[in-house]
Amino acid sequence: MLDLQILGLLDDGPLHGYELRRRITALSGPGSHVSEGSLYPALARMERAGLLTRHDEPGARGRARRVVRITEAGRQRLHQLLRGAQGADIESMPRFMNVLAFLSHLPQAHEREAVLRRRLKVLLSPPPAFFYDDGAPRRGRDEPDPYRRGMTCVAAAARRAEIAWLRETLDHEPTPPQPPALQGTPPDTPARTGCSQPQEPL
Repeated sequence: MLDLQILGLLDDGPLHGYELRRRITALSGPGSHVSEGSLYPALARMERAGLLTRHDEPGARGRARRVVRITEAGRQRLHQLLRGAQGADIESMPRFMNVLAFLSHLPQAHEREAVLRRRLKVLLSPPPAFFYDDGAPRRGRDEPDPYRRGMTCVAAAARRAEIAWLRETLDHEPTPPQPPALQGTPPDTPARTGCSQPQEPL
């Protein structure tokens, strides 16, 4: 995930190391921390792989600062990471938010759509439970603890909102022709969330 964050942020534009670390921390969410001990070895590894370059440039008050730039190979690697998002990168909300942050960097609409459809498929499957009784999931309506019931309520609301946004967004993505076996299948009716701007594709 760190590679995706680095390449995605650098594809937005060149950054010096401190600013890159600050933006990764902000993207990762409250309470997160990206140490120099994890960032700079990753930058060195990616530079050796030809995914980015680092050069000293004049900074404020004449001080040199090292600016990091993505290379074309790094951009292709970013597209590969986005296009191939699977498993935890799709199933985990925090990890998927990182994919979503840079999904617009994928140039092909059908590739962006494929990623969103994988996420929607996960959300339309039975949701996992926070607590279990003898191996059986305990649903919110059966939870006696009001705070645990609140956990379930908040999670369910977030899930419904994301499903609605995904359906709305996919409704406005160019859709490739369906295979013959699927022709005539009625599409899902999208729920309007107000988050999307229909006149602009992803």
